[in-house]
Amino acid sequence: MNVIRENLEEIRQNIKTAAEKAGRRPEDIILLGVTKTVDCERIQQLVDLGVKELGENRVQELMSKIDVIKGDVNWHLIGSLQTNKVKYIIGRVKLIHSVDSVHLAEEISRRSLKAGLVTDILLEVNAAGEESKHGFDPSELYEALEKLREFKGIRVKGLMTVAPYDENPENNRVYFKKMRELFVDIKAKNCDNIDMTFLSMGMTNDYTVAIEEGADIVRIGTGIFGARNYN
Repeated sequence: MNVIRENLEEIRQNIKTAAEKAGRRPEDIILLGVTKTVDCERIQQLVDLGVKELGENRVQELMSKIDVIKGDVNWHLIGSLQTNKVKYIIGRVKLIHSVDSVHLAEEISRRSLKAGLVTDILLEVNAAGEESKHGFDPSELYEALEKLREFKGIRVKGLMTVAPYDENPENNRVYFKKMRELFVDIKAKNCDNIDMTFLSMGMTNDYTVAIEEGADIVRIGTGIFGARNYN
């Protein structure tokens, strides 16, 4: 518990410093605790320390934890989502961050309507144009939005990106700026069913830069729990 508490205190202070540097309120930044490969005991410790927003990368791992963790917790799906897994998480997560195609959004909408729900989603944007990453190309986003606004079972609540890993987080500032510009431009258009509320960007290595450039949600796992064991 002590290690998690100490890490969390440092992260919260860093969030406060970055927000104030950008003229923003620290309380407007959502810290999303990323629990990939983390056991439920340590996740519960984090929740008990006041982190109520949790993010999982894989549907199977999410479902194994969602009924075990106690407390007023909101779960987010932040990893790649296959259409055949959508049915498992409808009504179980607060926000799906990783919607990377119109096809996936349509399936989420279809499954949501079938369950009598509307699901909040973020559109994943491949801001750096990496071949290894999922997401809409920025140039394709506006055409996609024209289709997405017609899907009644979803609400587009903002954008998400996964920036390249770089030992110098300043090198990712250009991608975060690009995301913020997209976010503001889309918001100004006032499209039906498109509500630019959240900009999810920044991870352990670069979250302070992301906050300075407008991130509303930062996704932090290693910074809280330490290096992951993927074996």
